[in-house]
Amino acid sequence: MKKTSQRSTPASCPPGRSLTLGLVYDLRDDYLAEGFTEEQVAEFDSVGTIVALEQTLQSLGYATERIGSGLTLAGQLAAGKRWDLVFNFAEGVRGRSREAQVPALLEMYGVRYTFSDPLVCALTLDKAMTKRVIQSAGLHTPRFCVVSSSGDIGSVDLEFPSSPSLWRRHGQGRGRALADRIRGGLAKGLRPAAGAVPPAGARRGVPARREFTTALLGTGRDAAVLGTMEITIREDAPATDYSYEVKELCEQFVHYFPMPQGTLREEVEGLALRAYQVLECRDTGRVDIRLDARGRPAFIEINPLPGIHPTHSDLPMIATQEAWPTKSSSVASFAAPSRVRSPCRAASENQRPDPA
Repeated sequence: MKKTSQRSTPASCPPGRSLTLGLVYDLRDDYLAEGFTEEQVAEFDSVGTIVALEQTLQSLGYATERIGSGLTLAGQLAAGKRWDLVFNFAEGVRGRSREAQVPALLEMYGVRYTFSDPLVCALTLDKAMTKRVIQSAGLHTPRFCVVSSSGDIGSVDLEFPSSPSLWRRHGQGRGRALADRIRGGLAKGLRPAAGAVPPAGARRGVPARREFTTALLGTGRDAAVLGTMEITIREDAPATDYSYEVKELCEQFVHYFPMPQGTLREEVEGLALRAYQVLECRDTGRVDIRLDARGRPAFIEINPLPGIHPTHSDLPMIATQEAWPTKSSSVASFAAPSRVRSPCRAASENQRPDPA
């Protein structure tokens, strides 16, 4: 299994000038002030995340500038503002392809940026489409269905245990998984039987299946596994899934620990790396995997814009677990140098040649 090398050296720049990195993000406090609910901003970032990222990038020799949301970015680009690189971790607010909006805008203006491109960000936010691509590559993922309305429930051709498996809001990240009360309502009328992947947290009479999350760094053939963390949820948690209710109180209800070394870990990390490469993710990402009824690792979903809070987000927690040289700063220290190869080069690595 290919593992990450230890690299944290900033890209070279002309004497007397630091590369300027613009930070694009969605700040929770801004949207709460506009009337959004706590759950609606669950995937957005806190001030603590921004500060930690700034400190890390500056310690690596970069100058940073807070840009803010995609709309603010659009206005500044239109006014002629530019940066050597944009460090993008904005989730977006509206639309089926909201996570793709910032990278698409940056490509339109020819500005280099970190992390995955618009196609990947749009695809992976649609969990059903992502699973279809994963299936087409011959990778193992559980069967699924898309329920658009209550009228679709009767036609669902899946079998569920007494407690349903994974339910997701279409076009939302895992941090906004459906609450138990909504899942329970949707599950009425579905056939009770064995066959689906139950939640990671055990409910009475329903055995828990092991769940893991694997962090990856790099792009294409250079991509490698950073590490894998196993997740268990306490029986007294407010939900059975690793969802918003549980994640926000993870210190109280979630137990994180390194996945034991061995054949199973090799299989889990092999599946995660292959999925990451098949989906053409870039710089970094995180893959969620769960064992199926036969004990086989099954792809659940992938996040090409994983959270980067030093102590609350899974990817930095894995970096700390694996004793990555810069600990929770692994994402910043890896992604920025890998994207900025030559500070004086006008052509963006994010751009592909126009067809002849």
